[in-house]
Amino acid sequence: MGKLQQDVSERLDEPFLGSIFPPGRDDEFFEALYGGAEEGAFDIRLTLEGVNEERREVVLAFTLTERPGKCMACSLTYGLPPVFERHPIIGLSGIVDAVKERLAPEWRVEEYRLGPTSPKAPKVNVIPLVLTVSEG
Repeated sequence: MGKLQQDVSERLDEPFLGSIFPPGRDDEFFEALYGGAEEGAFDIRLTLEGVNEERREVVLAFTLTERPGKCMACSLTYGLPPVFERHPIIGLSGIVDAVKERLAPEWRVEEYRLGPTSPKAPKVNVIPLVLTVSEG
């Protein structure tokens, strides 16, 4: 295991990711988007997908899990990355700032981007958040 992988595994654990994107934020998002949380078709969690030591990339993801009795249509999920980028309730820049602070001083986040929505399982999609890092 490389230094970046080890540091990320220790610092960007599930409790930390849950603290910077807490449960219930998905309901706030749907409340703002549709006027009611009950309209939301999926739950949103921030997860660690992996580390690419060669490219110095940390990959987080917004994991979207279909809610019982709802349908997560592809036409909606493919349009979500641009919405997530700018929606204040998702708070992407705040999430990135918290990760930067957590990884410092050993690592510096040089840039970040959201990738396209992709299916992970029949009722689960992910929106990758890719952070390119360099040694601090």
